[in-house]
Amino acid sequence: MNELTTDLKSLHEATLNNLKSSKANNTLRAYKSDFKDFAVFCVKHGLNSLPTEPKVVSLYLTHLSKNSKISTLRRRLVSISMLHRLKGYYLDTKHPIIVENLMGIRRVKGSIQKGKKPILINHLKSIIDVINHQKIEDIKKFRDKSIILIGFGGGFRRTELISIDHEDLEFVSEGIKITIKKSKTDQFGEGMIKGLPYFNNEIYCPVKNLQKWLEISKIKTGPIFRRFSKGLSLTDKRLTDQSVVLLMKEYLDMAGIENKNFAGHSLRSGFATVAAESGADERSIMAMTGHKSTQMVRRYIREANIFKNNALNKIKI
Repeated sequence: MNELTTDLKSLHEATLNNLKSSKANNTLRAYKSDFKDFAVFCVKHGLNSLPTEPKVVSLYLTHLSKNSKISTLRRRLVSISMLHRLKGYYLDTKHPIIVENLMGIRRVKGSIQKGKKPILINHLKSIIDVINHQKIEDIKKFRDKSIILIGFGGGFRRTELISIDHEDLEFVSEGIKITIKKSKTDQFGEGMIKGLPYFNNEIYCPVKNLQKWLEISKIKTGPIFRRFSKGLSLTDKRLTDQSVVLLMKEYLDMAGIENKNFAGHSLRSGFATVAAESGADERSIMAMTGHKSTQMVRRYIREANIFKNNALNKIKI
């Protein structure tokens, strides 16, 4: 009997670990953060947060709608639902009181999403130029330039970018192949390979700058984008994804570019937008960015071509 109890306990613990492993750590953190806000709302109004009921969730969404976007409301709903599932509770998120309330909120607020600005070619060149003119050690210059250029050139998510190890790189005659072991849309680690060719202009070439960074840093294994300690001494610690955002915003500011509406996604959206402007089709863009759905890529293409394919160009005045 004791053995059976022990086996069941082990199975229970393994099952919980499997449930946690089904989602990326960043996703789980986002769920918990979202749910914490819902829990605070419930405590404040004397309501149950776990388990809860559709009416309470609907009230929370109405409360949230005063200062939040529709996309935020949907994300919070997913988080509340997932925390219930992980804890073994059922919550009917398709209940009419939730669905119809969301539809009403959407009609009142509208659902247009104004995304963060993409890093375009002029921004990219300005950032690299300002780094080159900084009176800092070459080791920092080439690390920072490589982060920006590789991030843009490969249409990387920032978490993918900081996760690259030396073992994921393969330099070939055409450029570089970078293996992405896991990403937001590849939670099971099937992986993908991105190919970045050499640019004619070496100043802005991701491959050349990365080669120079690896040469100066003497990195032969492990993370390629690492933190510095005081005195620009290179550590073996991987950069955080937030570091990429702060780095980019810092250099945009130095270049005299308003950085408020740029974010970590700006390198990735910048690649897609510039590629679309240059005539790349959606399949080619998706092959690089790893998008699973055409919806977002088509949005980049539409925005890139807003003046190129403008009907007003046909009118002669």
